[in-house]
This record gives sequence, C-alpha cells and structure tokens, in this order.
Amino acid sequence: MDILNKVEDYIYNLHKYTLPDQYSYHNYNHTLKVVYAVKEIIKGEVINTNDAQLLILSCWFHDAGYINGCLDHEIRGANLAEEFLQKEDFPKEKIETIKSLILATQLDYEPQTHLEKCIKDADFSHLASDNYAMYAELLRQEITKCQDVEFSDLEWYQKNLDLMVNKHRYYTDYAKENWQPLKEANILDTLKKIKKIEDENIKDSKEFLKKKKLEKADRPERGIDTMFRVTLSNHTRLSDIADSKANILLSVNAIIISVVLTALIPKLDTARNMHLIYPTFILLISSVVTIIFAIMSTKPKITSGTFTREDINNKKVNLLFFGNFYKVQEEEYLWAINEMMKDGDYLYNTMIKDLYYLGLVLNKKYRLLRITYTLFTIGLVASVLAFMIAFISNRY
Repeated sequence: MDILNKVEDYIYNLHKYTLPDQYSYHNYNHTLKVVYAVKEIIKGEVINTNDAQLLILSCWFHDAGYINGCLDHEIRGANLAEEFLQKEDFPKEKIETIKSLILATQLDYEPQTHLEKCIKDADFSHLASDNYAMYAELLRQEITKCQDVEFSDLEWYQKNLDLMVNKHRYYTDYAKENWQPLKEANILDTLKKIKKIEDENIKDSKEFLKKKKLEKADRPERGIDTMFRVTLSNHTRLSDIADSKANILLSVNAIIISVVLTALIPKLDTARNMHLIYPTFILLISSVVTIIFAIMSTKPKITSGTFTREDINNKKVNLLFFGNFYKVQEEEYLWAINEMMKDGDYLYNTMIKDLYYLGLVLNKKYRLLRITYTLFTIGLVASVLAFMIAFISNRY
C-alpha cells in the first residue's frame, strides 16, 4: 500500500478511536481540509512530486498531537510522524523535513522555506472559507471545553479580527491571489458583527435611540448601498459606451485613411485628376483630426500610484481607485483598507469621491466625443461637397 494511503488510514483511526470528543475543531475533518488545501497549493505553486509528498504527509500529522492535549501538540505530532514513518522504513532525511514542516504550523512561527510557507497557508485556509463563521464557532466551543475559557460574542469576534488583521498573513503567491480576497471578505463580515454588537450594547440610551432614528431617517443603509451599486453600474456602463463609440470612430477613419492613401493619392499625379486634390486632402485631414480627438477621449490619466500613512489618517486618499495604490506594498494597502473600514464616514466619503471623479472622467470623455463626432460630420460633409464641386467643375 502506498505510504500516503497508510498514513491516511492511520490518522483516521487515530482520530476515531483516540481523540477526545471535546475537540470539535481540531479533529479529522480539520486535518482533511488542510490536506485538501495543501493539494490546492501544490497545484497552484507547481511543486514537484517529492516535495508534494512531504507536504501532504506533514499535513496528515500536523494536528495528530491533539490526542494528548492541545499544549505543544505540534511537537507530539512530529514525534508521532517520526515513529510511524520509521516503522515504514521511510528515508531519515525526509522524516526530518516532515518534522520541521509540522513544527512550522505553530501559531507564532515565521516560515523560512517555501514548503513551510505552503503548509502554514494550508493550515489557515479556513480564514478564506465561505464557512468561516462555522469553523470559528467550532473552535470557540473547543476552547471552552478544553481550556475552560469562555468568550462573549464581542470578545470572540474581536479576537478573530485581531488574528486575521494583525497576527496572520498568507505567504505563497497562490494563497495571496486566490485566498486573500476571501479572507478580506470574512474580515469585513467580522467587522460588521462587531459593530452590530457594539450598537446593541448602547441602544438602551435614550440619546442613542433618538440619534438612531435620525440616522435612519436621513441615511437608510440599504437605500445607500442600492444607490452606490446602481450609480457605479451606470457610470461603468456609460464609460464602456463612450469607449465603444471612440473605437468605432477610430476604426471607420482608419479605413477611410487607408482607402485614401492606397486608392486616391497615387492617382493625383496625373493632370486629369488634379481636380481631386483638394477634396481628397479635406477628407484625409478630417479623418486624421477625428482620430486624434477619439484617442484623446480614451487617453488614461497617469497618477502617482502611492500614498502615505499620513494621507490615510487625514482621510485624503481614495483607496477605491487603483491609480492611488498600484505602487504600494500589499501589507500597506491592507492596513489602509482596514483603517478605512473602521471609519464609516471615511468609507462613505471615499465611495462618494469615487463616483464624483468617475463623473469627471465621463464628462471629459463625452465632451471630447461630442467634439469628435462634430468634426467627423463636418469633415465628411465638406469632403462630399468638395468632391461634388470638383466633378461638376471638371465636366464644364
């Protein structure tokens, strides 16, 4: 039997017959989820077969030490792995690597190698899960039963938020690209839960109740969300329409210029076609001018792409526009976004500014497009009239 199948059977039986029922989170289901997560990373990071085997074996054993309690379980898990693999005549150097990978799953350990980063990310894949709230609640129940420590809802959500924002980060490129956005969604959800509880804790105050009524009257949250969503959608659609119109003008005038250069201009050097010189150049110039204005309507604006912490503290930067952060390090941007999400006024004002500046961009695009269509129309009409006059004058 393959070593991976043997280990899987061993870990399954270990959890089934040895692990106490009080471990509602660190059980076989969690181990299996970590194994699936590391396989996903292996595929995404394109890890070779030998290293992939070591990672998967390490994941199977990384929480095996819980059969004798949670304290120092990584060390006991590493020892269990060594004991089992030695009986299977597994290479000693590979066993040592597996032990070091298991120890790398300790919460405060900073991974040093690529494989350590992979197993570290796999162990915390639940932070990017759609079922994160369920896994967090299972962990809460386990801590209560095993460590006799109870948390209020607010304390638990704050502890989770501190873990996700301050104590954890993903290390592999695959996790950063695919799991980080999902983790950030869970951070936002946790922030909402914290705010809801904090609001409920003070809503007995008459002053708060009056303020809440006024806020609901002045600013209905659901209506605001709908307004932002619809307005942003309309702005985006209008921008797409403007770009499409500009592309149409570019294509049409490019064709006109090609036809003029290949079909008309070569024939203007003969005496019998001299009357077509002015109409041809009117058409050519009007097409070139139209193309220039169409390009100007789609020309992007160059921005600095960076900001300072002072800008964030002073609420001066729009973090929703890529042009303000594309040169900033990921950790700095995450910090800035979390700071913005903590401040409701800053968040809403940023969204309002985003819509405002989108409107300015749209105004510039449509103003230039209006000029472009006007020039194209005038040039086309002038060219047709010039050709008609040229043909008529040539006949007589």
